[in-house]
Amino acid sequence: MAWFVFPDDSLLCMCLGISFTVWFTLLLVFIIVPAILGVSFGIRRVYMRTLIKIFEWATLRMERGAKEKNHHLHKPYSNGIIAKEPSSLEQEIQELRGLGSSLGSEPEFGMADIFYFCRRGVESIVDDEVIKRFSAQELESWNLLTRSNYNFRHISLRLRVLWGLGLVTRYGFLLPLRVTLAVTGIGLLLVLTTLVGFLPSGKLRNHLSEKVHLMCYRICVRALTAIITYHNRQNKPKNGGICVANHTTPIDVIILANDGCYSMVGQVHGGLMGVVQRAMVKSSPHIWFERSEVKDRHLVAKRLSDHVADKSKQPILIFPEGTCINNTSVMMFKKGSFEIGCTVYPVAIKYDPRFGDAFWNSSKFGMVNYLLRMMSSWAIVCSVWYLPPMNREEGEDAMQFANRVKAAIAAQGGLVDLIWDGGLKRAKVKDVFKEEQQKLYSKVLVGDQEDQSEDNPVANGGLEPKEEESTQGCVVGDRGND
Repeated sequence: MAWFVFPDDSLLCMCLGISFTVWFTLLLVFIIVPAILGVSFGIRRVYMRTLIKIFEWATLRMERGAKEKNHHLHKPYSNGIIAKEPSSLEQEIQELRGLGSSLGSEPEFGMADIFYFCRRGVESIVDDEVIKRFSAQELESWNLLTRSNYNFRHISLRLRVLWGLGLVTRYGFLLPLRVTLAVTGIGLLLVLTTLVGFLPSGKLRNHLSEKVHLMCYRICVRALTAIITYHNRQNKPKNGGICVANHTTPIDVIILANDGCYSMVGQVHGGLMGVVQRAMVKSSPHIWFERSEVKDRHLVAKRLSDHVADKSKQPILIFPEGTCINNTSVMMFKKGSFEIGCTVYPVAIKYDPRFGDAFWNSSKFGMVNYLLRMMSSWAIVCSVWYLPPMNREEGEDAMQFANRVKAAIAAQGGLVDLIWDGGLKRAKVKDVFKEEQQKLYSKVLVGDQEDQSEDNPVANGGLEPKEEESTQGCVVGDRGND
């Protein structure tokens, strides 16, 4: 039986062939080759500036439309719902008891004291400073994404047309482009790291491994249209040290590895992630733990110590918070990575939420859903600050050192320095927190305030985690900790 090809079918096949050829040629010339060479044409910067102007115009149009209809636009609370003034427990108890009474040396309970704890409890319910760190950051202006807009009903016909064009651009052009680049970057990482792994250990293998990792991470960065500004590169982490950074998203790893090579630390996974891990460790000294080993504090500490003792190995990258925070604050650092006794290189990462929300809320979105949201956003824009290296001072314990590093990262990134453990988003508040408040109140009654700051872990920057918890911040990629 003879098969006949109609002219229309032949023309369609030819057009599709030309389209795919042009598509991959453009990818190769303008994205993949520049990524391999580490150069940029500045297209992403122009794209970012154009988006900013569009967002500003859209916000003004929305405000004008709401004003004409006498509607009030939703405005986020930048400083919280409740205005809180810093004051001590003793001062507030004194105010509640009135000016005529005073806190004497004899223990004395006042009925008015109850209102202090009632008020603090209600404030925590209404404006909890922990729970709100695990939700998307609210925006002052609209970025043409319905997921970040509470005033969508106020947009005009012109804005609807602009939003429709943006939707087509993001899902019809940017998303396929980014998926193609992501597949290319991950595919090259799997193939090239496996090939490099066959070479004997030595300088050539280490050199090729670094080049392969940098090239693949740069392609993955372009798959997110990431626009990154690095500051103070003279403070970049060096071999034999540990790099610690605040944690917002799993792509923090790609953001930092785009500018230098690191040894990753994490739990062994299955599936595609496991395939990537096995390929990476063939060419570079990454540290992967079995699930049964993660909670073995001494084993984790020993493997980290052995790694940093070898000055030929790359610096270790660790996120001591152990979970993702919404990039408005820095929460308690686990002390495990600060007990090693080596130089710590702090890094502050701050994302610009106007172009896309980088925060991964793992309790709400799975990894695939999250990556889809990232790739369908406008861009990922962030700044990275390399801070001067820090070492543990004489007489300073690991927890105090961790708090000092955390404070430096928060100050540089413009983030709120919180004392709370990020694990509270999944676990109940420990009884020891409640007991500390009872101890504080007891000391106020008896007038013993001299050692309050030393005995209060909350005032000293958070409760020390239990031994089995102290290594959680050493593990990158632990599914239980985001």
